[in-house]
Amino acid sequence: MWNSLTRLAIEANTVIALRMMKLTLSGKRAARREARLMVNEKIDAALKASRSLIGGASAKEIIDQYRRRVTANANRLGKTGSHWTAKKIRRRRK
Repeated sequence: MWNSLTRLAIEANTVIALRMMKLTLSGKRAARREARLMVNEKIDAALKASRSLIGGASAKEIIDQYRRRVTANANRLGKTGSHWTAKKIRRRRK
């Protein structure tokens, strides 16, 4: 479990960096869209994790749920020019 948690922390930092680049380098409209998407995703992820926890999921299963979302975000954000980062995260997941 600690390995998955450590990887989640590293991968999340990568996505944070990609997101910060998008927020600062894209236009006002794209930055607002990204910020709205980020908040909605966080609320949705927390609700899903809560439901899983109530349903008896293990900590590793919940961490894996978050890692799948982080990887999806890395893939989406990586398409804007930092594609190597999304590939690096996908490689770490294996």
